[in-house]
Amino acid sequence: MEQALHTPIEYLKGIGPERGKVLREELGIQVFADLLEYFPFRYIDLSQWYTISQLHEDVPIVLVKGKLVHIENAKAKGTKRLTAILEDSTGSLELVWFAGIEWVKPKLKLDMQYVVCGKPSLFGSRLQMVHPELEPVLPNVQTEQAKGLRPVYNTTEKLKKKGLDSRAIEKLMRHMLAVLPSQLPEILPPDVVTQHQLIHRTEALRTIHFPQTLHDMQRSRFRFKFEELLLLQLQYLRGTQQRIQHLRSYPLPVVGEKFNAFYHKVLPFELTNAQKRVVKEIHHGTREGRQMNRLLQGDVGSGKTLVAVMAMLLAVDNGLQAALMAPTEILARQHYHNIKAWMGQLNIATYLLTGSTPNSERREIGRALQDGRGHILIGTHALIEERVQFKSLGMAIIDEQHRFGVAQRAKLWEKSDLAPHVLVMTATPIPRTLAMTLYGDLETSVLDELPPGRKPVETKHLFENSRLRLIGFMREQIAAGRQVYVVYPLIDESEKLDLSNLISGHEGICRDFPAPQYRVGMLHGKLRADDKEFEMQRFKNGETQILVATTVIEVGVDVPNASVMVIENADRFGLSQLHQLRGRVGRGSEKSYCILMTGHKLSKEARKRLDTMVATNDGFVIAEADLEIRGPGDMSGTLQSGLPNLKVANLATDGALLGLARSVAKDLLQRCPKLDSEECNGLKSVLDRQQQSGTPWSLIA
Repeated sequence: MEQALHTPIEYLKGIGPERGKVLREELGIQVFADLLEYFPFRYIDLSQWYTISQLHEDVPIVLVKGKLVHIENAKAKGTKRLTAILEDSTGSLELVWFAGIEWVKPKLKLDMQYVVCGKPSLFGSRLQMVHPELEPVLPNVQTEQAKGLRPVYNTTEKLKKKGLDSRAIEKLMRHMLAVLPSQLPEILPPDVVTQHQLIHRTEALRTIHFPQTLHDMQRSRFRFKFEELLLLQLQYLRGTQQRIQHLRSYPLPVVGEKFNAFYHKVLPFELTNAQKRVVKEIHHGTREGRQMNRLLQGDVGSGKTLVAVMAMLLAVDNGLQAALMAPTEILARQHYHNIKAWMGQLNIATYLLTGSTPNSERREIGRALQDGRGHILIGTHALIEERVQFKSLGMAIIDEQHRFGVAQRAKLWEKSDLAPHVLVMTATPIPRTLAMTLYGDLETSVLDELPPGRKPVETKHLFENSRLRLIGFMREQIAAGRQVYVVYPLIDESEKLDLSNLISGHEGICRDFPAPQYRVGMLHGKLRADDKEFEMQRFKNGETQILVATTVIEVGVDVPNASVMVIENADRFGLSQLHQLRGRVGRGSEKSYCILMTGHKLSKEARKRLDTMVATNDGFVIAEADLEIRGPGDMSGTLQSGLPNLKVANLATDGALLGLARSVAKDLLQRCPKLDSEECNGLKSVLDRQQQSGTPWSLIA
């Protein structure tokens, strides 16, 4: 039975060597089992038919039957396209293809009846379908009488050139199910299948491809969602087991003189209850020599840096060193100035290392770290250079961790004989489902409380026709002694258009706020490090009242007197970035404002993002909304941690099922830590096949 599933794919009738090669290259399908688990991404209900007169742009993917009355190749503005006109007794519909034309065109015959499947849309006043699927109506075949749901499979241009469109994959699937044994292996333990009312894997495989009813389809998809989320959580939880068993770190049992002096004498204010709780969690996780690998989530302004300082003091009190790595030089310098002022009162040697640190200074820092005179090192990517070595690195802290690749963060582990304790921090709250998935093997701490006295930022969405009103408001705030950020989108610092938008925006601000009455600064990533520092310091010192900037000020810049954040072209920013930018104001005692400026023409998604920003200041609510709007696939680039390639589960909608799968995974590992019992053999076999060689990324924060 297992042997049949692992038959190379080219041996399936209808595939052969050439198609087998392209299936491997395009879809990673190597054997029968891989094709069997290549699930449909949607279904066509063969019982629902439309006439052309019933179509409009709000209907879903539909089936229509008609006759082709016109076919034309066209080229407009350098873009090739193929168009055809389909008619039935109620009207006509334009069919359009921009890609795969050489593959589609031979299929089209004038005056022939076709069944067409696609999503109707309006182009001007014309009703059309772009890239529809179609097939000829064959004589004596009652297509409209067909029953059940037809599977639709994702395909590619290379596959189509080999004749492997969705219908061809459907035919291959039918043939494979016919030649495989009637009963396929079940990989889930029998009690799990029974307890959670799951259908057997064999039935699920057949009905996920060819369901007769919507209920069949839903049951089979639920089964495979549960299965892949369970496997995912078992993978992460086994990684945690492995780390606990094999990775040792320096024990930090002492809460000593430096920590207590800082807490009782240096701290200028009382910690929040959330900060106290998280510091206790960090100490508990580090005191016995088991390596701590902790994710610290905290909304903008919740006091993560202070928690990081106390974690570093735990290491120093136990005779060890600590490092804090930040994503930008501006943020690293800000951390350094704040932390050095505190550490100077405790005689703790603190150094700053960035890309602009002179070589002579680098050598001195290197000597101090290697002989133990240097206690704390703060910096950027420069910290992970090979020449930077510590005597005994006990605590590694990564700020805004999503901005560093996993391999970069892993290099910090090479700086010490034993693995340092790791604390990764983010001010971009991560939705619960993503946290369980991306960081399933990490302990998680949450700062869910803001320091007392912090006032929520009032957020407004204004259109271009309110520009004069905005300028008047900015003048009022400046007259009251406040300062203003004006941020322009800069998706890529090499994009000349974006940079010119920033520069022209700066010129416009200077016209509206002329010298000498007003002073305006400009900050962007193209500036040299010392120029950035100069502009930032002028703004911090109140020498400039308005700072026109790109998102270089998104993270960590702290100017309590700044009370207004104006975000130009706010529809070009993602929700998490808008929330980060808003967090630059509201850091002092004065009422603060975030103004989202856009034109009137907005997409539905952009409007939803802006409405969410106006409605709430809660970063965790915003994170959930962001996941819902963008979906997990689009968020993976922001998080830079590698979302798993889920086939049927959706992290935006299946949070409750993910929680259930995690609970079942914990129970299974408690009963059988190595998954080597007879009931767990199927799961262990799949997990072992999935495990890749190389760096164990699941163990690295």
